[in-house]
This record gives sequence, structure tokens and C-alpha cells, in this order.
Amino acid sequence: MFQNLIHFTILSIFGFTAIQSPLASPNSRVLANHTMSLETRYAVPQVNEVFKDNILLTLAYLDGQVKSAKDINWEKLRKKGDVEIVLKKGEVFAFHEDALPDYSGKVAVTTGAHFNSGEGFKSDGWLVGDGVCHFASLLYWVAKDAGLETKAPTNHNFANIPEVPKEYGVSIYYMPGQKNTSENQNLYIKNTKDKDIRFAFEYDGVNLKINASEIN
Repeated sequence: MFQNLIHFTILSIFGFTAIQSPLASPNSRVLANHTMSLETRYAVPQVNEVFKDNILLTLAYLDGQVKSAKDINWEKLRKKGDVEIVLKKGEVFAFHEDALPDYSGKVAVTTGAHFNSGEGFKSDGWLVGDGVCHFASLLYWVAKDAGLETKAPTNHNFANIPEVPKEYGVSIYYMPGQKNTSENQNLYIKNTKDKDIRFAFEYDGVNLKINASEIN
């Protein structure tokens, strides 16, 4: 698994404390940001909670504080907080590690998750991990607007993602032994800028905001 470059911030989802929020850093220039509510992922409240928890669990894996299902504390995961990752020049983020050949050896950061029940992801009775694609789609939208090189081979046009335009819908899938399928249902973001890029993920208890900024 690739090493995530994480810096904890004020009111961390996992109860940690740090110096300042990445969204307010004076040493960065905002390139793009978008927000979606975690209360509007699905019209049925019980199903929406599954989507919401799976999104927050993905953040926990990205953060590195959850590495397996035994680390999960839902009370902590559902708290307000911030997480960030940093991509250096030329580095690539992939949503999971089954990457297309074009990105082989270049992936520096992944979520570290595979979105299955063994890792603690929930099912709405139909699919395990529902909601993960919503998170990926919001991130794709931000990365595209930030002017970064992005690739999402499979669109999520088979189902609506509220608050995210259809052209930014991303299908995410990981299945051991099905690399060709998995690598084509992934999200790739490459830092093609001359400076480091910070992605800050801010959860305020209702909304998830993703902010992309250039570090000066």
C-alpha cells in the first residue's frame, strides 16, 4: 500500500489536533473547491446513512487512522473535522491501487481502501460501499476545475449523484483478481503544476467540502 501524505487539522474527524486548518492556510492559493451535503445522498433516510458512513469511512482510510475494520469507531468518524493530502510535482493520486499502465510507478497516494464489508464498509441491501462513488465524483470535479491532469475511465451515468454534474460522475470498483475491471473503475489525479498541490477535505457535520490549493 502506498504511503498517504496526511496532515491533521483542527477538529480532526479522528480526534487529533493540529496547528491550523488547511482551508485557511496563508501560504497557499486556492485553485478550486466544491461542496456536497452528506444528508442528500439518497432519498430514503436509512439508505442515505449508509452512503454517508461509507464516505466518512473512506476519509478515515485516506487519513490512515483506519487501516482495517477493527480500527473503526463510528462515533469518532461522524464528528466534524478536516483531513488533507499533498501531491508533489509529478505525483499521482489513485482512488485505489489497481492503476492503469500509464500510471504505473507514479501513484504516491491512494485512499488505502477497497470498499468491501471486510473493511467495514456498509451495504444498503444492494451494494457494499455505496457512497464511495459520490466522494470520488466530488474530488474529480474539484481536480478538473483546478486544472490538474485527471482521468476517470468509467462514468457514473447509470445512477444520479446529487449536487455533482453528470459529467463528473466517477464509477469506483475494486475486486482482487479483476485488475482490468478495477483499474478502469478508478480515479487518477496527477499534479502537473510546478508547485505542490494540497487537497483539503472539510466535514462540518453536514457538508463535505473539498478544496484544492497550490502551496507557495
